[in-house]
Amino acid sequence: MRKKMLVANWKMYKTRKEAAEFVRHFLQETEAQQPVEIVICAPFTALADLAVLLKDSGLRLGAQNMYWPDEGAFTGEISPLMLKEIGVGYVLIGHSERRRYFGEEETLIRKKVAAALAHGLKPVLCVGEDEKERHAGRTGEVIQEQLWGALDGLDLKDGLGEKIVLAYEPVWAIGTGTPARGRDADAVAGLIRSLLLKKGYGPVEGVRILYGGSVQAGNIAEFTTQKEIDGALVGGSSLAAADFAALVKAMSDRGGT
Repeated sequence: MRKKMLVANWKMYKTRKEAAEFVRHFLQETEAQQPVEIVICAPFTALADLAVLLKDSGLRLGAQNMYWPDEGAFTGEISPLMLKEIGVGYVLIGHSERRRYFGEEETLIRKKVAAALAHGLKPVLCVGEDEKERHAGRTGEVIQEQLWGALDGLDLKDGLGEKIVLAYEPVWAIGTGTPARGRDADAVAGLIRSLLLKKGYGPVEGVRILYGGSVQAGNIAEFTTQKEIDGALVGGSSLAAADFAALVKAMSDRGGT
């Protein structure tokens, strides 16, 4: 049975002080033991502080990005070694905003996934189509291209579910207030699972697939009660402790495992 999962992506929000205040308030709002695995992907500047604050909380710490070499003359970048040292366990890779604004393509994304795995970090690999691709009926084609581009050549034949998390984030739904329908998102999650199986990345039953795109407390159950969807990657609704706690409660009330 796959454990449900909520990943908060704070993007370029929250100072160190604001991040610490969020954690304190959030922990007051939620029960100590949750049937949902919760990951906070904070800005780099807050990660070391949060590693201390989250140590005995049950919450997991994630980064929003990383570069693939261990070290080097790469001004402004952060390596997997640096993340691992401060207690980061997860890292977002291939987020649509990285692809769109920073021109990240599959060759680079594959190197990042490989580096994360080599250092014991769990990648949360994001895939999804934009509005133009959706209307052209290319959703399946785009998902396949992004999956193979990120995973081809990596040694993932055994225990894929223990090594990686996948997130389906339709670009046209992110921050728009117009989420995908639950059954449509579930169909894409099912497609992802079938593609992994077809490619030989089995067994795939243990692979967790999240949905991301305008998720709120009022609609999260539409996605997380679907057969193939195991949780959510949350942006705006993760920025306020009360809002994120409401998401956790809504998800837990419908069965966290």
